[in-house]
Amino acid sequence: MRNHGYQKYFDNEVLAASPLKLIEMLYAAALDSIAAARRCIRQRDIPARTCAINKALRIVTELSRCLNHDAGGVMSRNLSGLYAYVVRLLVEANTKQSEARLAEAEGLLSPLAEAWKACTPTVPEPGSAANELFREDAYAISDSASAAR
Repeated sequence: MRNHGYQKYFDNEVLAASPLKLIEMLYAAALDSIAAARRCIRQRDIPARTCAINKALRIVTELSRCLNHDAGGVMSRNLSGLYAYVVRLLVEANTKQSEARLAEAEGLLSPLAEAWKACTPTVPEPGSAANELFREDAYAISDSASAAR
């Protein structure tokens, strides 16, 4: 269970974050969960591995769900396909206890996380082109996004 003070800080950070920052935070959380799942495989901690992979699955699913295919065009479709592949890797990693599949998922998401981090301005720019890749309603905290925390 999280420390109450930390949880309040985290909640405030999420509520104050720009859409780009939220995406950056989701990628970071997904990568943290995959790294935790890899550690759990090495430690043979099946319940913790399953928990970490399920968290990563929820986050990648949320990233896919909030894509705006109308505005995003080919890039959005490509990301959707990549997210679907990462989901498949995560499911296989869980069922086969495969660290290699987790490493592949991590290798696919890491460059995207770095790219989003590079796109995130220090001061949010309303109406930037990157914001249009995602649906406007995708920034509301959904049940699945809050479950990912």
